[in-house]
Amino acid sequence: MKQYNLIGLLLVLLGLMGPNPVMSQTPDSLNHYLEVAAKNNPGLNADFLAYKASLEKVPQAGAWPDPKLDIGFFLKPMDLVGGRQIADFTLMQMFPWFGTKKAAQTEATHMAKMAYAQFTETRDNLYLEVYTQWYVLSTLVEQLRNNRDNLQLLKQLEELALRKVSSPFSGSSSGYTVPAPSPATKSSVTTSAGGSMAGMGSMGGAAASSGTSSTSGMSSGMGSSGGGMSSGMGSAAPGMSDVLRVQLEMVEVENNIESILSEIAAEKAKFNALLNRPVDREVILPDSIVKVPFFFDEGVTMDEIENQNPMLDMLAEEELAYRAKGEMEQKMSYPMFGIGLQYMLIGESATAPMDQGMEPEMTGMDMIMPMVSITLPIYRNKYKAEQRESRFLWQSAREKYNNTLNMLQSDLFKLKQQLDDAERKIALYQKQEQLARTTYQLVVQEYVSAKSDLTNVIQVQRQLLDYQLRTAEAIAEYNTRVASIRKLRSFNSPNN
Repeated sequence: MKQYNLIGLLLVLLGLMGPNPVMSQTPDSLNHYLEVAAKNNPGLNADFLAYKASLEKVPQAGAWPDPKLDIGFFLKPMDLVGGRQIADFTLMQMFPWFGTKKAAQTEATHMAKMAYAQFTETRDNLYLEVYTQWYVLSTLVEQLRNNRDNLQLLKQLEELALRKVSSPFSGSSSGYTVPAPSPATKSSVTTSAGGSMAGMGSMGGAAASSGTSSTSGMSSGMGSSGGGMSSGMGSAAPGMSDVLRVQLEMVEVENNIESILSEIAAEKAKFNALLNRPVDREVILPDSIVKVPFFFDEGVTMDEIENQNPMLDMLAEEELAYRAKGEMEQKMSYPMFGIGLQYMLIGESATAPMDQGMEPEMTGMDMIMPMVSITLPIYRNKYKAEQRESRFLWQSAREKYNNTLNMLQSDLFKLKQQLDDAERKIALYQKQEQLARTTYQLVVQEYVSAKSDLTNVIQVQRQLLDYQLRTAEAIAEYNTRVASIRKLRSFNSPNN
C-alpha cells in the first residue's frame, strides 16, 4: 500500500511539471498606463506648455510696430502768423521693409515646431521608460510565479523523501537502508531496486517448517543480506539527510520569493512615479510575460527614422528657423518707412487780425500736416554680422542633423543586433527548459526507483528554474529592444 502511495505522489509531482492550466489572464493594460502617463507626467506637461507658449510668438512676430504718438504743450503759447500755437500732436506709424514680417512669422513658426518636436521626443522617452519598467515588472512577476511553482515541487519532493524514509521499501542503490537487526535475531533486511524485500530470517524460518530450501535462492539471499548489513551499520536515521536537503532548498526559495516581492514593490513605486500617481497604487500586470510580435525591415525602418524621428525634426526645423532669421535680418537692413500726421492746436492771436494783414476768420485755425519718415541704415557692419551669425547657425544645425542621423543609424544596427541576440537566447532557453523539464521527470522516476539520488534531482530542478528565469529575462530584453526601435522611428509612426 505504501508503494502505491509513492507512485501516486510521483504522478502528482510530475503533473506539476506539465503545461500550466489556462488561467484567467489579466487584460494587458499597458496602453491604458501609457495614456495615463501622457496625461499626468509633469515633465511631459511642462514641454507641452512650452510648445503652447511658443505658438503665441507667431502672432507677435507678425504684428505691426506700435504707432508712436508725440504730444507737446507750450507753457507759454507761441505767437504765429494768424494765431498762437498752444499744442502739437504727432502720430507716426512705421512699416518695415516688404517681407520682413513674413520672415519673422516663418521663424516663429519653425521655432514652435521645434518646441513640438521636443515635446514629442520627451513623450517618446517617457513611453520607452514606461515600456521598460512594465517589462521589468512582468519579468519579476514571472520569476515570482516560477519560484512559487518551484516551491510547490520542493514540497512534493519533501513529502516523497519523507515517505521513502518511513517506507520499509527502499533501494540499496539509492543509499536508503533500514538499520541492521540486532545480533540475537541473526537476520538482516535489504531493499531491492524494484521495491521487493528478501529477509534471511524469514527465509530460514520457512525452510525449517517445510523442510525444503532453494540453494540458489539462499545464496542470493545471503549476498543481498551481507550487502544490506554492511551499508546499514551505523546509520541512525537513513534518508533523513535527503529531507533536510530539500528543506534547505525550500528555505532558499522562500527567501527568493520574499526578495522578489520586495523588489516588485520598489519597481511599482518607480512605475507609479512615471504616471504621477501615489507610489503605493496597485499596478495590474499580466500573469506571464510573452514575446511581442514584431517585424523588422531595415530599409523601411531607416526611412521612417529619417522622416519621423523627433530629434531629426527638431534639428531640421532649427535650420529652417535660422534661415528665416537670416532672411528677416537681411530685410531689416533695408530702410523702414513711416507715415504720420501732425496736428497743431492754434488759438486766436492776442493782436487784431487787421494789424497782421489777415482776415478775422483766418486767425486761430488749427493746422494738419501729413508726414513721411524713413530710416537710414547706414551702419552696415552690424547688419552684416547678424546675417553671418544666422548663416553659421543654420549650417551648424545642418551638421548636427547629419551627426544625429548617423548616430541613430548606428543605434538602430546595435538594437537590431541585440534584438537578434535576445531572440536566439529565447529559443535556446526555451529548448533547454523543455529538456530540463523532461530530464526532471526522468530523474524523479529514477529517484523513486532508487536508481538515482536526491543530488541529481535538486541539480536538475535548479537548472529548470534557472532556464525559466533566463527565458523571462530574454523575453523582457527582446520586448525592450522592440520598444527602443519603435522609439527611434517615433511612437507616432503608423507601423507602431
